[in-house]
Amino acid sequence: MSPSLRILTLGALPALLLGVSFALSQPAQAQNLGSASFGDISEARDQARAAQQQSGQAEADQAARNRSTVRQPGMHGPVSPEEEAQGDILPFGADLFTGGFRGMRGDGLNPQYRVMPGDQVILRLWGAVELDRVIPVDAQGQLFIPTIGPVPVEGVSHGELDGRVKQAVRQVYPENVEVYTNLQGVQPIGVFVTGFVDNPGRYAGVPSDALLYFLDQAGGIDEQLGSYRSVRVMRGERELLRADLYDFLLTGELPRLQFQDGDTIVVERRGDTVTVEGDVRRPYHFELKGGTLSGQTVLDLAPLQAGVSHALVRGGRTGGPTADYLALDDFSRVPLRDGDHVQFSADERTTNIVVELEGSYRGPSRFVLPKDVTLQELLDNIPVDANLADTQSVSLRRESVRERQQESLEESLRRLETTYLSASSSTPEEATIRVREAELISEFVERAREVEPNGRLVVAHDDVIANVRLQDGDVITIPQRSDAVLISGEVVVPQSVVFRPGERARDYIERAGGFTNNADTRNILVARANGEVRQAGDVTLRAGDEILVLPKAPTKNLQLASTISQILFQIAVTTRVALDL
Repeated sequence: MSPSLRILTLGALPALLLGVSFALSQPAQAQNLGSASFGDISEARDQARAAQQQSGQAEADQAARNRSTVRQPGMHGPVSPEEEAQGDILPFGADLFTGGFRGMRGDGLNPQYRVMPGDQVILRLWGAVELDRVIPVDAQGQLFIPTIGPVPVEGVSHGELDGRVKQAVRQVYPENVEVYTNLQGVQPIGVFVTGFVDNPGRYAGVPSDALLYFLDQAGGIDEQLGSYRSVRVMRGERELLRADLYDFLLTGELPRLQFQDGDTIVVERRGDTVTVEGDVRRPYHFELKGGTLSGQTVLDLAPLQAGVSHALVRGGRTGGPTADYLALDDFSRVPLRDGDHVQFSADERTTNIVVELEGSYRGPSRFVLPKDVTLQELLDNIPVDANLADTQSVSLRRESVRERQQESLEESLRRLETTYLSASSSTPEEATIRVREAELISEFVERAREVEPNGRLVVAHDDVIANVRLQDGDVITIPQRSDAVLISGEVVVPQSVVFRPGERARDYIERAGGFTNNADTRNILVARANGEVRQAGDVTLRAGDEILVLPKAPTKNLQLASTISQILFQIAVTTRVALDL
């Protein structure tokens, strides 16, 4: 016996709000209203000639791909050149030297700048003694002031320079002398940049220039070989600092250093590297510091997308190639090695689906349900008004059905173009006819491709509802009862009229003014409220039906007219629209 559609009172409705699970037990206060079987839409088969041509072309394309396919060591299966090209992943930080660090520069003067030999100091004295002069800092790091003597200033910060000079002046002139000092300019320097950079050499700057300024002048770090995590600054044999540019990339921290002429910046060879891709905002090669590190280091660096749950780790170990598929918590504790490849993925499988309800019913419109729930189980828990809802015409819209309808329509249009637009002509008269047919076909195909199938799945037939399993994203329609019949398509006055029992489709068409001159009087369809579309001569009309009069193809080519009529019928079934020609 077919499952029944039950109508609940509001008091018997279980909790079905979004995010709340509901009981699928049969309510005791239900009233049986009837049910339906599931109807499916069959797809048209390809013509034998077109299928044979496609098969031959597919074999030729596959042979070409096989010839261009390479195999990589340690990989299972072939890798195409396109996939190899996609493997060009940049190291993290590769965009660092596109920001213009060597562009606009200041004068090198700031409160933290340390005075060096060769710097120019503006000195002004007034009062008991008058002096206005630019004095250089000599090789001993001293500023020689007339009548005062040498004042040691090397290593004194720019902010402390004025106080140091005032102290020296007031030892000779304790009263009535005012002092003003300022650095006029700093001594230019040359810094060597070497190691794994694009253009090693000696580059000019000022002592207060940043490390990135000199690296940028050298063309940046070599993307294939250079390290972004180990950049040394040498002064003679002494290492002044070792910079990790990841700190600057992630937190903006950059070690400050006052360079001297002859300093050397050395970019070391890139260390252990882990490649990260998959569900990340951008794939990168990440350089790891230290020896064996855990996956937590990669999690701290990689910009993961929302919802990532697992990581596939591939690499080489002493025993040979390895591969592990891990949840993120387990991955965070896994030791990683140089050359490991990590692919993140959002691989959590939900146990629920979300479906939507529309039409004539009471209660919420969206429901979170178990994956194995059926249409009948949901309908048994939906309260409706039996006087308003047409419970025998329930239908369902599904995205996967819409996609198949769209693909089927596109395939039909493609075959139409292939069959008729490529046909040859043997006479000038036939060529003229072919040109007219081509214009007709091009216009028809253009309009047909604008049509959007509705993805309607017919689940009600002869007042029986099929108990199909629901899928995520399904939209269930419980239509409202109607007392009218809609007449549309190729009729003189498309309109909606009151349903009269016993009248045929042609009776309603006469009430709509009759057929237009463009009507195909042999192609009259009836679209039911449950989404079913049938020939008018095969059904008995009832309230809520829609009569669709299709147009006739404007061509004398019988084969072309038949093909266009088939596509028009296909469009009417999937959209409930009679496409106007």
